[in-house]
Amino acid sequence: MSNFLYSTLQPTLFNILNKTAPAAYALIKGNKENPKLHGTAYFYGTPFGGALVEVEVFGLPENKTSFYGMHIHENGDCTLPFDKTGNHYNPTNSLHPMHAGDMPPLLGNHGYAYSVFYTERFNINDIINRSIIIHDMADDFTSQPSGNSGIKIGCGVIYRHS
Repeated sequence: MSNFLYSTLQPTLFNILNKTAPAAYALIKGNKENPKLHGTAYFYGTPFGGALVEVEVFGLPENKTSFYGMHIHENGDCTLPFDKTGNHYNPTNSLHPMHAGDMPPLLGNHGYAYSVFYTERFNINDIINRSIIIHDMADDFTSQPSGNSGIKIGCGVIYRHS
């Protein structure tokens, strides 16, 4: 990213996050083994396309790396045990980790994680009624078809914010 582009995006993204309402949201809940896991994901539209994503999660279980895979999945059905969410959202049939629904991993600290990032892989309309999934292990960014990130421990359906 050029210095000019970075310098023009940085204040804009900060202002979007702090001064506008999200365009979509998901309330994340844990699976049966992780009932204390809960959090929110907010999705903001941007004037230059893509989405600004803010995720905050509590109650993450300890794992060896403190990293947790996080993806947008095809279906917005968070019925336990989250087995109806389908595959990663991947409208272009790309290899992992280039799916539209592949996102940066969460970094947990004593069960808590907070992440904010910008992506051009999807816009708000693309993800409405899909699900955001938290996995119990880090995504390895190599294994096909989905990064070997373990079981689905958290799920939230993505809804348009009214």
